Amino acid sequence: MTDRTDDAPPPERRKPAGERRPPAGRKKAAARTAPASAAPAAVSADDLYLSGPAERAIYNRLSRLEGQVRGVKRMLAERKSCDEMLVQISALKQAVNAVAAELLQAHMETCVLGRVEAGQGRQALASLRSALAKVMKHG
Repeated sequence: MTDRTDDAPPPERRKPAGERRPPAGRKKAAARTAPASAAPAAVSADDLYLSGPAERAIYNRLSRLEGQVRGVKRMLAERKSCDEMLVQISALKQAVNAVAAELLQAHMETCVLGRVEAGQGRQALASLRSALAKVMKHG
């Protein structure tokens, strides 16, 4: 068990040196230099994930959301007016939608694009379709 609190940033996920992915720019260059007859390498869902900056931005947004929820709970405990709390609840809904939009954008830039670059267009489209369905269902 760790001493980590919910407010702590996510731990850095580093792979051993031999397993690290090349920087995004190198991936494209490697694809251009591959022989034309070579089949694209299979890309698994485990190989694709959010970039570090995108992960941090989403984490920070979620932390701000936590603060907003605590604020609404405090308003309730202090017996603030329903109108005031509804304004804050509306702001929370907008903030959740902003997180979903940012996550969807990052998903397209990493997971979907990674599959397209690996020659897996159908899987990329299926991934995007699934992500959009989830956002639209609950949005």
